[in-house]
Amino acid sequence: MTASAGGVALVTGASRGIGAAIALRAARAGYAVLVNYSADSAGAASIVQEIRDDGGTALAHQADVSDPEAVGSMFDQAATLGAVTAVINNAGITGNLIGNLSDVPPATVRRVMDVNVSGLIYVCQEAVRRLSTATGGPGGSIVNISSTATKAGSPGTWAHYAASKGAVDVLTVGLASEVAAQGIRVNCVAPGSTNTGLHAAAGMPDRVERLNPTIPMGRGAEPDEVAAAVLWLLSRDAGYITGAVVPVAGGR
Repeated sequence: MTASAGGVALVTGASRGIGAAIALRAARAGYAVLVNYSADSAGAASIVQEIRDDGGTALAHQADVSDPEAVGSMFDQAATLGAVTAVINNAGITGNLIGNLSDVPPATVRRVMDVNVSGLIYVCQEAVRRLSTATGGPGGSIVNISSTATKAGSPGTWAHYAASKGAVDVLTVGLASEVAAQGIRVNCVAPGSTNTGLHAAAGMPDRVERLNPTIPMGRGAEPDEVAAAVLWLLSRDAGYITGAVVPVAGGR
């Protein structure tokens, strides 16, 4: 396989939801795409096939981002498509529960932090090693996916998850300054309530609908609307933007 003129985009957690929408949009924008997944091989294969059916180039690759060795292998696989120039840190979990912080089991807290914080850091570290112009890399862009849950802290639902996403915002700002002179831009998209399977997996499939009255635009986002913001941040039109946290939340 050969990479497209847009280089290679590595998208973590891309087998469904927002990650899948980002992978599809990246392919339409001219990137070859590495579709990362943790467990949903069928979902990842479906996204890869959709990209290929549309004339694009894509590979699926299983890796748990909380394992730094697996992250390195994931980047090696992406490099078989060409030079990686875009890294989208989308992989994230809630622990599949909704409730008060005092009721969240320690094992769930550890797993959420391992994936959402440590995993994101491992991917960012590897991305800098590969992209930095200071070490011969091509430069490029990292976009992290956070959440507007960081604004209110998600009391009574996902306070642990909101805390993990607060770390994503802070890391984005710090890393952006650290690597700005190395040809790498680092930004963040913070979706609000979005129509994905995340809520159903946690036992509240109607959560987005319930939140609609609290959203000025009166509805939740569609995954492709979040993906559009990500692709804009990757584009030359956003070439002077780094360290930004962009809300995609309908005004909430």
